[in-house]
Amino acid sequence: MTHLAMDPLTLGHVAITLIGIVSGLVVLAAMVRGQDLKGWTAIFLLFTVLTSVTGFFFPNTSGKLTPAQNVGILSLIILAVALYALYGRRLAGAWRTVFVVTAVLALYLNCFVLVIQSFLKVPALHVLAPTGGGPVFGAAQGAVLLAFMVAGWLAVKHYRLSTL
Repeated sequence: MTHLAMDPLTLGHVAITLIGIVSGLVVLAAMVRGQDLKGWTAIFLLFTVLTSVTGFFFPNTSGKLTPAQNVGILSLIILAVALYALYGRRLAGAWRTVFVVTAVLALYLNCFVLVIQSFLKVPALHVLAPTGGGPVFGAAQGAVLLAFMVAGWLAVKHYRLSTL
């Protein structure tokens, strides 16, 4: 008999998040190359919104916003701007840059949380940073931030919209 190591909510949330991250990386790579992948972009935005929304389904007995919920709120605000830039303003003028920056930022936030969760849940990484901090954890987060800053700059520079 198969035994899941996660409850269904966690498993679903992780699957949604991984789809959002993978599709976002495909979209980011295309933007850096100056390409527009409408279908992949729609998948990325949908699953990234779902990631943030499903994060609020986890029990919180403290009655206060958790750091994860704060990231979720920030992500939803950023995604609202990205969706408006893409579908409301059709990336006209400065809205193209607004879309690229907000899409990259939303993807970065998901990867930021992925690094945190990886250090908390993956035993080999947890051994390197048992307190969820320290130089190895900081170096990993710094490398992710730097990679997104470079990719975001290249995406702003190269991304052009084909007709919606």
